[in-house]
Amino acid sequence: MSEKTTHFGFETVPEDEKAGRVKGVFGSVASKYDVMNDAMSMGIHRVWKDAMMDWLSPRAGQRLLDVAGGTGDISFRFLRRAGRGHATVLDLTEPMLMEGRKRAEAAQMAESLDWVVGDAMALPFDDATFDVYTISFGIRNVTRPDAALREAFRVLKPGGRLMVLEFSQIPNDLMQKAYDLYSFNIIPRMGQAIAGDRDSYQYLVESIRQFPDQATFLGMIRDAGFENAKYRNLTMGIACLYSGWKI
Repeated sequence: MSEKTTHFGFETVPEDEKAGRVKGVFGSVASKYDVMNDAMSMGIHRVWKDAMMDWLSPRAGQRLLDVAGGTGDISFRFLRRAGRGHATVLDLTEPMLMEGRKRAEAAQMAESLDWVVGDAMALPFDDATFDVYTISFGIRNVTRPDAALREAFRVLKPGGRLMVLEFSQIPNDLMQKAYDLYSFNIIPRMGQAIAGDRDSYQYLVESIRQFPDQATFLGMIRDAGFENAKYRNLTMGIACLYSGWKI
């Protein structure tokens, strides 16, 4: 029987190796992750995350599961918008969660936050536990995104909302070529200069190009059981927001 394989950037690897490699990448860059996000996107990732909250419209008392939640960016925004509620930040990589817990917001919101090491494809939660599931710039790093989407559906309550923020494909060939030139030439160099890690950022750039286009990924969301699924391009499609409901 042939071994199942998947993408790790442009490399083909056995499925059971990918999670360990992804942990290696994010463990390596954890201490510089937030600084690099600002540098790579020129701060635009903050605008995208705010756009996610605008569409989500958090309500008081909601329970959020933020998968691949890393240093807590989405959870902090969610709790501020909701006024009161609870957020669980889940990440495969403990050093990312440790960096998040050091942030000032984490101390201010400590009673409303949990930090959990876990796998998006096998969530350590009961069925129908959360009102909202978010994953931002994380699903392309999951070995089997379809399995992660099925788990999202499982842990959401009926009436619950899925929101995915992910890098995507620009629907203009010339713009895509310009973006690729920037991504492949500049971002790994930034990774070397800021985080001392060129290889991890080379992987992250490659993983963006391997991720399905907007229509394909929207189909995967529907296949996982979500209804009223839609997407919105951000910054010409450099990033994309996806929304779906468990009805």
